[in-house]
Amino acid sequence: MPVLAKLKYLRIAPRKVRLVADLIRKKKVEEAKTILNFTTKKAAKPLLKLLNTAVADAKHNFQLDPFNLYISKITVDEGQKYKRWMPRARGVATEIQKKTSQVVIVLEETIPSQKVKKAKKIKKKTEEEKREPRRPQKEKLHPPKFPKEILAGKPKKRWGIKRFFRRKAF
Repeated sequence: MPVLAKLKYLRIAPRKVRLVADLIRKKKVEEAKTILNFTTKKAAKPLLKLLNTAVADAKHNFQLDPFNLYISKITVDEGQKYKRWMPRARGVATEIQKKTSQVVIVLEETIPSQKVKKAKKIKKKTEEEKREPRRPQKEKLHPPKFPKEILAGKPKKRWGIKRFFRRKAF
């Protein structure tokens, strides 16, 4: 079952967001999170938040295992442009377009899980079981196991404090 999550009006140009989206396309969720954590682009943080949202939706709404999910589709489309004006020479005003992005992420399961569980049949008690109360079973206590040296009274040979805290050479 596909899980869909959308991010609208992201104030980064879609061309720049697509660079990051291409890194995580068709990857497992855990691998994609690792890639986004170490990517230095500005679009990595919003995409990581969107991915976490999609995983939470899959876990909470569809009872899917987060470790069994992968990014089947991620699209970055152009959103509306904020138009601003800047004065230029000779009294002319030029338009500045502040571009936005719309990101859609679709998660799917690598191995489809089976949701339908068969109901267990309840065994009816017989008349004898109803009359006879159940007796709790006694717990079996085992004596603690000691090494043979302690039981024989021999002191155990130890390496000493220097050996214990010795550093390893790398």
